[in-house]
Amino acid sequence: MNNSVLRVITGWVLGLIALACIIFGGLPLLLLLAVITFLASKEFVQILEHKGFYPSLKVIVVADVIFAVLAYFNCFHLVPLAFTAGTMIAFMWVLFKGKQPYTANVATTIVGFVYSGWFPLHLLFLRDLGSNNTSSMQMILKTDFMNAGLGYVIFMFLLVIFTDVGCYYFGRKFGKHKLAPVISPNKTIEGSIGGAVCALVGGFIIAYFIKLPWYHTIIAGLLVTGFAQIGDLCESLLKRDAGVKDSGNLLPGHGGFLDRTDSYVFTIPVIYYYFLYFVVDTHHWVDLLSFIKGIF
Repeated sequence: MNNSVLRVITGWVLGLIALACIIFGGLPLLLLLAVITFLASKEFVQILEHKGFYPSLKVIVVADVIFAVLAYFNCFHLVPLAFTAGTMIAFMWVLFKGKQPYTANVATTIVGFVYSGWFPLHLLFLRDLGSNNTSSMQMILKTDFMNAGLGYVIFMFLLVIFTDVGCYYFGRKFGKHKLAPVISPNKTIEGSIGGAVCALVGGFIIAYFIKLPWYHTIIAGLLVTGFAQIGDLCESLLKRDAGVKDSGNLLPGHGGFLDRTDSYVFTIPVIYYYFLYFVVDTHHWVDLLSFIKGIF
C-alpha cells in the first residue's frame, strides 16, 4: 500500500474518532486528549534526545495529568499553582538526576509540558464554552454537550483542515516563492495564501450553521489559519534543529502524533481565548476599548 493511500486511511480513521469524541465531549474527549498528549510528549522527548537534551518524560506526563484534571473541571484559578509546582519539580529533577546539560534539560522539560500538554488541553476549555453544567455530577459527566463550544471546536478543526488542504494544493500548483526555506523548504508563500483563502471560504459556510457573525468569522478564520501554519512551522523548527524527519512512526503515512497535530497546538489556545473574551463574554470588548482610551 503506497504512502498516499495509507495517509488517507489513517487521516479518515483519526478524523472519525476525533469527531466522535468532540461531539460527545466530556470523558471521551478527555481520554482522547490524554492519549494524544502522552504520545506527543513522548515524541517531544525523543526529538530533543536527538539534539543531546534530556527532558524528563515523567515530569512532563505528571504535569500533563494535573493540567488535564484542572482543564476538565474548569479550575483555571489553580493553573498558576500547577505551573509553579511543575517548574520547581523540573529543576529538582535535574538537580537530583545530575545529567548534563543541566539548564537545557530544565528548560526543555518545562517547554515539554507547556507545548505537549497545556496548549492542546485548552480544547477542554473551548469545548465547554457556553455550557450550563452547574452541579457536581454535571461537571463530571458534562451532560450539556450540545452547547456553543461544540460549534466553535468544529469551526476550528475544519478550518485547520481547509488550511492544510489549501496549502498543499495551491503550493503544488502555484508555489514558487519559499515561505521558510531553512526550516521547511517545501512550503511556499503561494501555498500559505491559498490555505488562508480556503479557510476563510470554508469558515463562512460553517459560520452560517453556528450563527457566527461575519466579522467574528473573518477574525477567527485568520487566527485559525495563521496559527495553524505557525504551529506547523514551529514543529518543523524543532525537528530541523534536532536533525530528524518525523516526530515518530506511529501513524502510517503521517509520521508521529506531533506531525499530525502540530497545526492545532497553537491554534487551540488562541481560538479559545478569542471566543472567550470577544464572543462569549462580550463585555471584554468594552474593557479593552476603555483601557486603550485610558492610555491616550
